[in-house]
Amino acid sequence: MIITLTGENSFALERALRELTAAFVAAHDEFGLERVDGEEVEFARLGEALTSLPFLADKKMVVLRRPSANKQFLDAAEQILADVPESTEVIVIEPKLDKRLGYYKYLKKSTDFREFPELDVPGLSRWLSEEAKRREGSLSTADARYLVERVGNNQQLLTNELEKLLLHNPKITRQSIELLTEATPQSTIFELLEAAFAGNTKKAMQLYEEQRVLKVEPPQIIAMLAWQLHVLALIKTAGERQGQAIASEARLSPYVVQKSQSIARKLSLTELKELVADLLRIDARSKRENIDVDEALQNYLLKLAS
Repeated sequence: MIITLTGENSFALERALRELTAAFVAAHDEFGLERVDGEEVEFARLGEALTSLPFLADKKMVVLRRPSANKQFLDAAEQILADVPESTEVIVIEPKLDKRLGYYKYLKKSTDFREFPELDVPGLSRWLSEEAKRREGSLSTADARYLVERVGNNQQLLTNELEKLLLHNPKITRQSIELLTEATPQSTIFELLEAAFAGNTKKAMQLYEEQRVLKVEPPQIIAMLAWQLHVLALIKTAGERQGQAIASEARLSPYVVQKSQSIARKLSLTELKELVADLLRIDARSKRENIDVDEALQNYLLKLAS
């Protein structure tokens, strides 16, 4: 049996790998488990790992990580994998596969192909809620979404935060989330922009002050604002493409694109260009003049809100 694990969701992919290897070791023995990194070993070593018989075990499992990094393997993959003996199970780990290659088409057609894409906000919210239930706790989908928006879409970080919240109280509420977690600078910068574009001056200024309390310096805020404007520009110039397509082509998280689309709809391309130019002027002046950058950024946000 050959299983392919692929996709940019490294958290889900690695979890699946752990479950598969743990099940194999429990049923057989760890002597039969072999791990090979295609980026580090020679072609001959790859072939030997796949075709040799088990030693001190009745079955063998080979975890083959990124074998496509080896050009010789990539050219001969179909033949080598077809020759794997029945006594050997293979897990091929390829986080990023070029769908144009015959190698991808072979793995898709001839192996147990399991793809782990990045989850969007609704997907992460459902996953958190189900994960809390699996751990004998409770977390509503609405509060799970609030947690994602507060700390970001990194599943490992979300898992750590979930564990902390469950230890505090199995019934997770928005109040406990606010008490025990910290808003990440990136997510707060988006909220800051969202508040400004909504005309909520008070909230925008409050979020800016929170950034400064978190010791996020003005140059960092400028950089994060520039990144958010870059995302907005990608969305505005994407034509009729859907969010998932934009995320894939621009190599962005679907979560980031989805969150930014609501702001992008409120802006014309001319307005967006003006915002970029204004931020660039603040950045340039901060590097050559003795200006109060905090005041300049706050005025910038007030202009957005107006």
